[in-house]
Amino acid sequence: MNNQQLLELLRSEVVPAIGCTEPIAVALCVARAKELLGAEPDEITVYLSKNVYKNALAVGIPNTGMTGLPIAIALGATVGKSEYLLEVLRDATPEAVAYAKEYMLRVPANIRIDYDAPSILYIHAEVRKGDKVAQATIMDEHTKFVEKTSPKSSPKGKDFNNAQNNLPLKEGMGVGLNLRRVYDFAMEVDIHDITFLTDGAEMNTAAAETSFADQYGHGLGRLLRSNTLTATPEMEKLFGNTLFTKIISYTCGACDARMSGAMVQVMSNSGSGNQGISCSIPVYLYAKENNCNEERTLRALALSNLTVIYIKQSLGRLSALCGCVVAATGSAAGITYLMGGNYEEITYAIKNMIANISGMICDGAKPGCALKVTSGVATAIFSAYLAMQHSYADSTEGIVEDDIDRTIRNLTRIGHDGMKVTDDLILDIMIHKQ
Repeated sequence: MNNQQLLELLRSEVVPAIGCTEPIAVALCVARAKELLGAEPDEITVYLSKNVYKNALAVGIPNTGMTGLPIAIALGATVGKSEYLLEVLRDATPEAVAYAKEYMLRVPANIRIDYDAPSILYIHAEVRKGDKVAQATIMDEHTKFVEKTSPKSSPKGKDFNNAQNNLPLKEGMGVGLNLRRVYDFAMEVDIHDITFLTDGAEMNTAAAETSFADQYGHGLGRLLRSNTLTATPEMEKLFGNTLFTKIISYTCGACDARMSGAMVQVMSNSGSGNQGISCSIPVYLYAKENNCNEERTLRALALSNLTVIYIKQSLGRLSALCGCVVAATGSAAGITYLMGGNYEEITYAIKNMIANISGMICDGAKPGCALKVTSGVATAIFSAYLAMQHSYADSTEGIVEDDIDRTIRNLTRIGHDGMKVTDDLILDIMIHKQ
């Protein structure tokens, strides 16, 4: 791919989003179906691939104080506008939310897992008003509408307790990227073409600051930024008022707010707000605190974001491998560059990441994602520092190989192919909890 194509790829994958992208994509699909119907539905059925369902089960929906799919679907059917894409619930005012809650009780959605879905990211919405019916389908990407693709399950769909599926993963590399190409682009691109990356990083840090003002999720970000930090000797000894603590608090704070349903806009990456947060905030804050100039900051952000996109191309949009592993790997690359590292040291940092947290599972979007984000970001900083000392995991260790792209592919093979059974088991546990 030439630089212009890579720039277009970067722009298409780094976009604003409000709320967790799986329930938001469901709301988007319902909103499009409602628009095609031309009326507010009196019956709604949605068919979801298992990974979409898993990530929408327990996450907060913006401005509602509620979690999960029913309220997201109701908002899509009442106030959602498909032209807003991942900001489909932009108009969810308190009055609109109150109406959607009433509508949800009056018109409960039929939610089905389609175990034979044609893609790991699949949403099909059918809406009715009297005898009139309309449908919409999203597949492969969170905002990618496709021609009518009816569910392969029975007309009534499959309920949540059916046997585990054998859902095939469809995404592949597609764009022929490698890490060297990613690095060269980040070093060569005209910085005036990527200023939106700084805008996105600032957007994400603002989301974190929202979380410091109130209690969201488990509140780890707020705890680390609290004024009581220096007043508590035990915490002061343990954490201190350091850049390391600040990076962790801001990154998990933004995740705290987003996963708990705060009405905040974040800049996403590869269809995930948490990935966008985790690959931008650490790099941006490190650059800011170390007085890096605009050009160096932007090149670090481009390197981080495009590294994530590259890895996700072979891993797939959704998997049993936690996305924070990928996003934090991007941050490790960006921070290493800011520390003065070149391509060689960046490969070392990525090898350190893959040698460390490659087994972290995704068990759905939820407030606890902030804890996983914290683990990823902390590991990214350690990995970068080790890389700058030329200390790194080599080919004698586990899934790491001498070739960095083969090492990355080993990681994505595990997430894409090796963890299919894990994915099934995670969902089975989640929907059969006592």
